[in-house]
Amino acid sequence: MKKTSLSYLQKHSNMATVMGELIPDLLDSEDIDLDNKILCNLFVETVEQVPIAISITDKKAKILYVNQEFCRVTGYQPEDILGKNESLLSDKRTPRAVYQDLWRTISSKKTWRGTLCNRHKAGTRYLSDLTIAPMLNESGEISHYIGMHRDITESYESEKITVNQKLLIESVINSSPIAMVVLDDQNRVILDNHNYKALVSDLDLIEPARYFLDLLREEMGDLWLTLQTNEKGFSNREFRVDSKKNRRSRWFSCAGNWFTEYEVNADAFFEKASKRYLVLTLTDITRQRRQMDELYIQTLKTLMAEDERVRSIRETLLGAMHQIQMPMNQIGAAEQILRHKGMSQNEGLLHVLQEIQRSGEKAVATMQYCIPEILQSAVIPINLNKILHDVLLLSDQKIANNGIEVHWQPLSQLPSLLGSENRLRILFKQLVDNAIDAISGSSVQEHRLKITTNTEDDLIYAVIEDSGPGIPIEKRAKVFEPFYTTRPIGGNKAGMGLVMAKEIVNQHHGFIEIDPYFDQGCRFIISFPVHTSYGRG
Repeated sequence: MKKTSLSYLQKHSNMATVMGELIPDLLDSEDIDLDNKILCNLFVETVEQVPIAISITDKKAKILYVNQEFCRVTGYQPEDILGKNESLLSDKRTPRAVYQDLWRTISSKKTWRGTLCNRHKAGTRYLSDLTIAPMLNESGEISHYIGMHRDITESYESEKITVNQKLLIESVINSSPIAMVVLDDQNRVILDNHNYKALVSDLDLIEPARYFLDLLREEMGDLWLTLQTNEKGFSNREFRVDSKKNRRSRWFSCAGNWFTEYEVNADAFFEKASKRYLVLTLTDITRQRRQMDELYIQTLKTLMAEDERVRSIRETLLGAMHQIQMPMNQIGAAEQILRHKGMSQNEGLLHVLQEIQRSGEKAVATMQYCIPEILQSAVIPINLNKILHDVLLLSDQKIANNGIEVHWQPLSQLPSLLGSENRLRILFKQLVDNAIDAISGSSVQEHRLKITTNTEDDLIYAVIEDSGPGIPIEKRAKVFEPFYTTRPIGGNKAGMGLVMAKEIVNQHHGFIEIDPYFDQGCRFIISFPVHTSYGRG
């Protein structure tokens, strides 16, 4: 036998020669010292016991050697498989193209790595993660092949189950009729659905989730951190969003739940690390809110209808009394002149004037008796922002019909005032209607109505500003007088609107004025004392 040294074994990795032919002879050879024999034995035992299925074949794939793990994975014992072709393990489910690529690779002295579908001795199929390397002799020619494989069926199934579950979750999320988004602890979007993506363009917001998160944090305050820390959810948080593309607002109901996910990278293997995520859902409840608003508006109209009817009757009777009173005053003056002259020839005329005077007084007394009293309504703490919002709802259609752009700028934390909700609605409805009529009846290009609220020095301010033609300086002092109107003669308004408005303001211990420095239309400034017994609302 040719003399063989350990350096030769180390230089060549052709284990077919080592395992099938040389090793048994070498172990018995006197040319190898004891240390080398120990190393050879250790090498053989390592290959035999390594937890990877190893097989060695000749150039035609005839199996020459298998280790213990190969027997465990395939079910074949050495006596069952040695001398047989490696194709015995193959299952027809593996495409022919895979085998063609395998042989083309190893025939060109390269290592092939891939996955085959193999068949266990018992007939069951399993997936083999296989590596085949050519073994070269001293001439650099292929003498044998070594194959190493492991059963990856369970890991493959687990991976596929995970992928399928992910696809299922994504499918469910995308088919959801509500917008859903998952955010990490840096408020970055990790996962979203089609409905959420649609909000980006519909609401003209770069990232709708961050917009709603800001609203939620502002509304919930400290509760937000408490729920986040304890991973408790929230629901039914409703917000109004004003779209730039569509004048009509949209309403969304927000709900959310936090959950923790553990990191899967190497850094977190021994020390658990986790991240907190928020699942945020945004439900478009615009239709429901509009229906609620319509119902609420109808309720408001019903509440205001009786008051307006009574005030209309009062206005009509007061107007008639005012019209009667002027000629009666003239008759009274004429009577006084005749009495003063004492002319006997005018006694008949004097008698007629007296009769007219008595009839007029009787008519005025009758009308005075018929004037209905305004029912006293409950006086309660009131948030003026809510009153103004109600008025905008009541006037929404009229505003839309006249193409008016509304700038609604309320102070978020406004103190309460003490008063009657219904009367305050009537007050501001009258002012808003006047503003709308002024804008629509003018030739101005900009149709703008601006309403703001503020507070200063224990006073609550409401400012109603329109871009109409305004009220001339010389007429501003007269608009609060009975039956004075800036509208053309023949209009259907009696001219008591601002008188009623001033009356309601006075009843609430407030003050109303026209801003003398505003020259871009008309600006009414209304102020009320703060109701100090109540906090801000």
